[in-house]
Amino acid sequence: MRIAALGPEGTFSHELAVKISGGSGVLLLPTIKRVFDEAESGRSLGLVPVENSDAGGVGETLDGLMDTGCRIIAEYYMQIRHNLASDGVTAGGCRVIYAHPQSHAQCSRFIEDLGIPVIHTASNADSAQLALKNSGSCAVTSLSAAKISGLEIISPDIQNSENNITRFVLISSDRGEPSGENYGVPEMAFTSGRKKCSIIVDPEIDRPGLLYSILGVFAGENINLTKIESRPSRRGIGSYVFFIDFEAECVEKLISSLKRIAKVKELGCYGREEV
Repeated sequence: MRIAALGPEGTFSHELAVKISGGSGVLLLPTIKRVFDEAESGRSLGLVPVENSDAGGVGETLDGLMDTGCRIIAEYYMQIRHNLASDGVTAGGCRVIYAHPQSHAQCSRFIEDLGIPVIHTASNADSAQLALKNSGSCAVTSLSAAKISGLEIISPDIQNSENNITRFVLISSDRGEPSGENYGVPEMAFTSGRKKCSIIVDPEIDRPGLLYSILGVFAGENINLTKIESRPSRRGIGSYVFFIDFEAECVEKLISSLKRIAKVKELGCYGREEV
């Protein structure tokens, strides 16, 4: 099955989708929401960034996991290197920088030192195209997008952290057990390493000791949490849901215990790959 990802050509999502598509094809879409819509329709799998080691969670992806019926069937960790690129303009002569909000956050120190205004874009590839079309501008972009747009790299590796990693997840509308044979992507994507599971815990009504009770369920089952992140429930100020990732072989007892405390949405159990 083909993989839908955030485009246009040259984004990090596009690069990764090509690597893991297994020859099934890649569909590039303008927004992460459109990727979720495509995956939920069952026409394609979806590849979306969910968190970065420096900038944190990707809000549009977390919202998509809350709002749709998509489940996670694999995760990928990709080293991200950002560059400042232009069409013949030096960093000192640049009047404006085009950057995706996540890329801006991941390169904030470099950009702040330059003291140049930033205009946010829909993707790193869009940043490169805008820098090409507007004289006196630069783009924070990938090496691939810079090459496609014909831009020159004037400052390489401008990310805040040398070990800048983005975690991507592969999503599907299928509620069945994932397998490479089912989806036409490499089998290793689902079986490499220990399985991780993801859930959304929605307390619905806040009360004293609530988070303590939720974490106590994991402690009681001797289960290691790899991530916990709060996100507004959109029911009102101060109301949150919790995105929780954990390592486990069997989740039925855990989920049953959690459901006595709060509403639980299961997002899937899956394997990990580093690319």
